[in-house]
Amino acid sequence: MNQQPSSAFIAASWVALLAGMLAYNIGLWNAQMALNEKGYYFTILMYGLFSAVSVQKSVRDRLEGIPVTNVYYGISWISVLLAILLLTVGLWNATLTLSEKGFYAMSFTLSLFAAIAVQKNTRDSQVAEKRDNQFADRNV
Repeated sequence: MNQQPSSAFIAASWVALLAGMLAYNIGLWNAQMALNEKGYYFTILMYGLFSAVSVQKSVRDRLEGIPVTNVYYGISWISVLLAILLLTVGLWNATLTLSEKGFYAMSFTLSLFAAIAVQKNTRDSQVAEKRDNQFADRNV
């Protein structure tokens, strides 16, 4: 049974997503690295966010009986793992301090987790709204 997420959880999810993305990007903006390196890390963040949302959606679709091809499902999972691997390799080889590497890793992780939570909340809210509308239509 799907329930409408609370307003507090929805707000917390959005705040976590924005905080993670904002911190990561402010870190990039202030970093003493070449522009192409900044572009690499920014692209990994965007790719990671998209792939995390894609995994959440495809897993949820399968649970609800909505068809999802095995190819898309597999590519979604591979994309998440690839984004994490690319960030790990990039940070491992970067000439950053350990605290900077940890900062990027943690803000990236927070952003991915929050993107999944925001997607889940959006989906749950739509399902609850649809259910409420159907209930209201029957009682008219």
